[in-house]
Order: sequence, then C-alpha cells, then structure tokens
Amino acid sequence: MPQKFTTRRGALRAIAGASAATLAAPHIAKAAEGTTWKIQTSWPGGAGLQVFKDWCGTIAEKTGGELAFQAFGANDVVGDFQLYDAVKNGVLDAVNPFTIYAQGIIPAATFLTSIPLGLRNPHEYDVFYYGLGGLDIARELYAAQGLHFVGPVHHGPNIIHSKVPIRSIDDFAGRKMRLPGGMVAEVFTAIGAETTVLPGSEIFPALEKGTIDVADYVGPAVNYALGFSQVTDYIVMGPPGFMSLYQPVDIMDITVGKAAWDKLSPQMQQFVEMETHVYSDMHHAAIQAADQEAWQKFETDGTEVTRLTQDDVDLMTEVAVPIWFDYANRDPQAARVFKIQLDYMQSGSLGYVDPALTQGLELKL
Repeated sequence: MPQKFTTRRGALRAIAGASAATLAAPHIAKAAEGTTWKIQTSWPGGAGLQVFKDWCGTIAEKTGGELAFQAFGANDVVGDFQLYDAVKNGVLDAVNPFTIYAQGIIPAATFLTSIPLGLRNPHEYDVFYYGLGGLDIARELYAAQGLHFVGPVHHGPNIIHSKVPIRSIDDFAGRKMRLPGGMVAEVFTAIGAETTVLPGSEIFPALEKGTIDVADYVGPAVNYALGFSQVTDYIVMGPPGFMSLYQPVDIMDITVGKAAWDKLSPQMQQFVEMETHVYSDMHHAAIQAADQEAWQKFETDGTEVTRLTQDDVDLMTEVAVPIWFDYANRDPQAARVFKIQLDYMQSGSLGYVDPALTQGLELKL
C-alpha cells in the first residue's frame, strides 16, 4: 500500500506539473511570438511624452508578452503630418496624434475634436463618443482610409499669450495673432484680429521680435517650458471655469493600421480599447497636474492672467455658429457629426447654443 501510495503521489505530481506547464505555455509562446507595435505620439517632450512612454511600457507586462508597444516621440520616425501615411505604409503600426491632424484625409475630423465655443468639457466629448454614436462614426470614416480609430485621448485646453492686456474680445481688434488656421482663425478674424499661421517652433521668436502680439498654443506647462513668460506679460482666459474660448478641450487619439488591428484576437482588441481609456485618464490628469506647477512659475515671472466675461462668451458664440455651419456643410459626413454635437449643445443638458442663433441656418445632411 505505501508503495502504491507513493507511486500514485508521483503520478499526481507529474499530472499537476504537466497541467502547470500547459497553463504557462501559452504565455511563454505568446512572449516568444508576441506582437510589437511601433507607435508614435505627437508629443515632442514634457509631461505629455513621459506619460505616453510610461503607458506604453506597461503593455507587454499586462498582456504577458502577447502585445508590446515601442514608443516614439514626435518626429522620431516621421513628421506629424506624415503619421497617417506611415501607418498605411506599415512604417508605424499605430499613432497617438492630435485628432485635428486627420482633417487632411477625413474632413469630418474637424468635428471629432474641439471647435471654437463648442463642447466645453472633456466629459462632454466622452458623451459624444461613447453615448451618442460618435465612436461608431469615427471608426466608419477611419476604416475607409485603412485605419482603425480606437478611441479619444484627452489632453486639455489651449491658452492665449499676449504682449498687451486683453480684457474683452474687443481688444483682439487689430492685434497680430498666431493661430493654427481653419475654423479658429476665422472666428478671430471675424472679431478683428489679424491672424497668421505659424508652426509651434516659430512662436517664441515671432513674439520676441514683435512680428505678432498674441499667440495661442497648448497648455501652461508646455508653454512655460517654451519660454513664453519671457516674451509676453499676459495670459488670456475665459471666465472662471472656462479656460479657453477657442479650444476648451483638445482631443488626441489612438489610431491603428487596419491590418495590425485585424491581426489581434477579439480579446486583445478589447484590451487595447480599455487601455485607451486608462491612458486618456492618466494623460489628462498628468497634464493638468503639470499645469498647476506652471501657473505658479508664470506668477513668479510676473505674468498677469486676464479673464474674459460671459458676455464675451455669448458674443463669440454668435460669431462661431455660422462658421460651424459653413465647415459642416463642406462635407456630408462632417454635417452628420456636427448635427449630433449641435443637438447636444442645444439640449436641456447643456444649453450652450440658443436656438435663435441657428434660425435660417441649414445642414446639408
């Protein structure tokens, strides 16, 4: 009996060992045969790039090696305006761009991110994407380009730096102002600014030389690092709680090549979708935390924050509404996306846009 017991125990151990090996084997195999995505962000440095790299560094461990992200900063592989071509050509597998960059190949992308005086808080874009059908439309439009739109990533508002005090929208009249072009530039042109388009790298020297008086760019942390407090004395904000009139929310995203996406199992696709939510939360919070430190530095340097009023918001909304319609009517899919946002903004939930402002304006759906 003892001999049989011993033999049986050994057999059970062998079975248990074999079972453990079987359970472990898939992870070992996946680690050996795992997929590595080359993924580039639009962040050139600072908190944005660090959070991106930190997040990418967690993927392999979370998936047991089945999927890993090799992170690249802005321009490390290709320039910002070559990101989508790089994904289509297989030079990159995925990208983390500012969503507005897609408007060159997808006109409706103009409305997949913040528009002047449009949706004004990050959670409102979550409602648009995940509650009102925006995500399905984005994926449909990107799929036509051989791309898969995984989901939005929140950044934060953009702010305005000025060499002169601006205490109402009337003070923009006649000012030479750097803007990113498009809809935003048209809104400020309509209130009298002399707008010009410059890349981010040229803003500091243009302010220093007096070529421009006023410039928009991203948030406080990045702008402080770029030295804007050395060449401007004022930061122009919206009313309390409304950091930026013209770009109150800045959307980035995770976009993947369709071929790379289709190679993933359904379970891994779901994992990447959930991780995009995680990244969005981490990214947004980290940027805002860095901004809190930057505000103190601007104050130490003597920068004065000026705030526009709710009256200014109302006036600029009146200016923006017909421009929204103009851009929406340039493309049927843009009109389709914008209609969802407009209905939301005019609903009891938000009430940003008085129905009187849209009377006589039609969308070409």
